[in-house]
Amino acid sequence: MLEILAITSAVSFLFFGTSCLLTQSMRAEFVRYRLARFRVITGSLQLLGAAGLLAGLAWTPIGAAAAGGLAVLMMLGVGARQRIGDPWLLQVPAAAYAALNTLLFVGFLLR
Repeated sequence: MLEILAITSAVSFLFFGTSCLLTQSMRAEFVRYRLARFRVITGSLQLLGAAGLLAGLAWTPIGAAAAGGLAVLMMLGVGARQRIGDPWLLQVPAAAYAALNTLLFVGFLLR
């Protein structure tokens, strides 16, 4: 089960990270969040986290670090959305990915 969840999260963050780095819509979102200067680092961290989750399937300490980092990143995402007054429904995806990666973090630690 850990493997399926890790792959699911990794594929998601490969998409999110690429989108964050390359699409105009994500550039606009980061302006809306008032975090435009953090867009490139955020996308890069998402791609590194995705790679770390996949590498963690072979070496669990890397998976734990990646999952923990992605969980923190998504908690910060929830905070950014709260700060700009987004409705809770727009906060749910980031909160769900924070929860998923927290679960993965614990799973990798217990593996």
